Amino acid sequence: MFVLELTYSAPLDAVDAVLPAHVIWLDEQYEKGFFLASGRKNPRDGGVILAAAEDRARIEEIAAGDPFVAAGVCEYRITEFVATKTAPELARHRQTLG
Repeated sequence: MFVLELTYSAPLDAVDAVLPAHVIWLDEQYEKGFFLASGRKNPRDGGVILAAAEDRARIEEIAAGDPFVAAGVCEYRITEFVATKTAPELARHRQTLG
């Protein structure tokens, strides 16, 4: 599982200009089953996405497709972790140490 932390690298007006395309992209990743939760950070200087994929390379590829990245308004920090315990709703994403 992965935590994707977005940090805005441009003023909020530039971020907001790309926001509709970013939301469409988010919706697509949810439909494909990659994203589990997402939202803005507080204070609003970026966002956080909880994601699942087969490997880090796939997550990096997905993040590179974010319109925020194409527009140069954010940077990603990707943290991989082993989700050995989850809420019942996320049981299918539980992992084992190996």
